[in-house]
Amino acid sequence: METPWPSLPLEHWQPTRDTVHLWTQIVGKTRLALAPRLNHWWGCTLYVTARGLTTSLMPYAGGGAEIEFDFIAHELTIATTNGAIRRIELAPRTVADFYAEYRSRLDELGIDVVIHATPNEIPDAIPFGSDTVHADYDAGAMHRFWLSLVSAHRVMSEFRAGFRGKASPVHFFWGAFDLAVTRFSGRPAPPHPGGIPNCPDSVMAEAYSDEVSSCGYWPGGAAEGVFYSYAYPEPAPFREQPVTPDAAYFDEQLGEFVLPYAAVRAASDPGAYLLSFLDSTFQAASRTAVWPGSAQPGSPGAR
Repeated sequence: METPWPSLPLEHWQPTRDTVHLWTQIVGKTRLALAPRLNHWWGCTLYVTARGLTTSLMPYAGGGAEIEFDFIAHELTIATTNGAIRRIELAPRTVADFYAEYRSRLDELGIDVVIHATPNEIPDAIPFGSDTVHADYDAGAMHRFWLSLVSAHRVMSEFRAGFRGKASPVHFFWGAFDLAVTRFSGRPAPPHPGGIPNCPDSVMAEAYSDEVSSCGYWPGGAAEGVFYSYAYPEPAPFREQPVTPDAAYFDEQLGEFVLPYAAVRAASDPGAYLLSFLDSTFQAASRTAVWPGSAQPGSPGAR
């Protein structure tokens, strides 16, 4: 049986991760163009499914369309509400080749959409139509990563359910290639300074218009990726707070508490181990920022 928390050494699949990251940006930008705008850019994210990642149903021409990465059959499906469907094989191929076929399949379905055809949040970004550098796809690695997303989604959904205030969905941001969920104190935040590569400062200003405690799962950095948690704006004593479990620590470079994915998968109860990290780091953020009312730790609905 497949383990729900598979081993994911980054050195074994980083080229695949980087290629698929760019493919998700292409699809995510399609949702950004077609779906209604939601606060904090919630209207452009992807969602974990029983087979991969989806845009969910997007309105188009009186009906709708849905695009899904299937990491079991290893194909991208583009389906419309009139019953039409197109498939693109997920296999070793350049981003430029993937983008060309993707645009062709949209044209066949009559989906006329304009997207900004250059990646966001990536230094030295290459336009999709010109990118012949990224061309890797390890099907086994992507299947294992999807399994890790399913497990992370399960725990993060439980964490989200323990809060009665405003909270985001558990959703996948294609800009940074991470699964995230965010809780809100109900108070406005100072303007975000921006400075993210190939990302307008106005995007970050909208994303962080309110005071938050945010956590997620990012397959980046060294080893096997990390779970993370941060506060914006960061209260002065936040990074000094004790958190659990013992493997968690504050990463000064990232400006976030992190818990290595490898430590989670090796735990006797990975779900409880991860949940303790999410709970304790939220408590550190809400306690040091003195969140009001029902947003405070210990109140009904706040884990």
